[in-house]
Amino acid sequence: MKTPLGHSLRSRLAVYAAIVMLLLNVVVSAFVVWGVRNQAVIVHGHQTSGKALFVLLLIKRDRLGATLPSNGLDGIQVLDPAGRPISSTPNLAGQPRQTDLVPRGSMASDVAEEICDLPAFPGTCKTVAGLIAYQPEGDYRILAFSPAVPWYASPRLLVFQACVTTLLVALSYFGVSHIVAKTLAPVSAITRRLADITASGGGAMRLPVTQHDDEIRDLAVTGNHMLDRLETAMRQQDLAMERQRRFATDASHDLRSPITAMRTQVEDALLHPEDADWPETGREVLTSLDRLQAIVGDLLTLSKLDAGAPSSRESVDLGELVAAETARPRAKRVITSLRPGVVVSGDPLQLVRLLTNLLDNAERHAERQILVTVRRQDGEAVLEVLDDGAGIAPEHREMVFQRFTRLDASRSRDAGGTGLGLPIAREIAHAHGGSLTIEDSVAGARFVLRLSALSEPWE
Repeated sequence: MKTPLGHSLRSRLAVYAAIVMLLLNVVVSAFVVWGVRNQAVIVHGHQTSGKALFVLLLIKRDRLGATLPSNGLDGIQVLDPAGRPISSTPNLAGQPRQTDLVPRGSMASDVAEEICDLPAFPGTCKTVAGLIAYQPEGDYRILAFSPAVPWYASPRLLVFQACVTTLLVALSYFGVSHIVAKTLAPVSAITRRLADITASGGGAMRLPVTQHDDEIRDLAVTGNHMLDRLETAMRQQDLAMERQRRFATDASHDLRSPITAMRTQVEDALLHPEDADWPETGREVLTSLDRLQAIVGDLLTLSKLDAGAPSSRESVDLGELVAAETARPRAKRVITSLRPGVVVSGDPLQLVRLLTNLLDNAERHAERQILVTVRRQDGEAVLEVLDDGAGIAPEHREMVFQRFTRLDASRSRDAGGTGLGLPIAREIAHAHGGSLTIEDSVAGARFVLRLSALSEPWE
């Protein structure tokens, strides 16, 4: 934004510095002129007195006449002991006593003052020097008049002060301009780099950091930290968008599969309605509908978990929850090892859903039995679901938690799954501030849930 003083911070600061220096010099120059003039007044007074000393000698030698030479002065007036003018320069002849100025001390003493509007010099100021001559008949006073010292003391002093002020103001302007330009050079570099980053869309560019430990370095470091966070956020956003695109693609594929199957079954039956086994066709369509309903239900659950939908929290005994869920009949044998009093804070319905997904997954892959364990460990509630199946290779353990992911080796055994059970289970664990991982085991897949445990009643 343009200002009356300039277009840039550099020019504005330089002008401000020049103005401050000008004001400072005006004040200092005023004091200097005042001091020099005071000294000049004293010196000029002594010079005036010195030019009038010849009158003192004339009085001492009794050779004083009625008229006196000016001797370079504006006028001289001699007063007798009664205070009457008895001698003067021609311009003061017939003039009354000009002033009551009384000299101090001895014969050699004098006093000088500046007096304005004297009877003989109206409208002007004069330096008046007074001398006293002691005589047997009384004291004679000598008054000498000369031009007063001007307020500026001397024209040369004014010229000198003006030159010094001009030089200091110029030095202030160009000195501050140079210093500010050098100081703001890193800021200009940061500005250019930010413009490049904006034009190029970010990338891995960073702001230049100065070697000096000052505010500009702090600005550059803070800016680089901001760029790091922005770059991280952009990468996370890109990953999230890619994950959403992949999720949409996988979801559409898995939703299309049962719909295609139902359409094929109905079309085949309609081509030969007299030969079609309609009850069997209905059962097949119903199976596809069940799969479609399961996928849609899982997608709805995931969308709620992704949106962070609030859930009711209460104290849940994991052992009692597992006991109630494993009491239901399953195709594979379920063996439990449950420690009582392992209590967590959570949503019972979501925790049941997590356990059911783990049990369903274990049931599809187990050979004969499933082992479920609940225990307290290091202040955490630990739930383990272990099957005796083929297990999961370490490099695939994170892959199974991706949405719509089913390992090729198990597709034939996992044909009824939606590919969303384990992702839903992990999202529920994260929503409860815990973790769900696959850990090493002698045989089979060992899923381990860890949640923060509430204090036991006797603790």
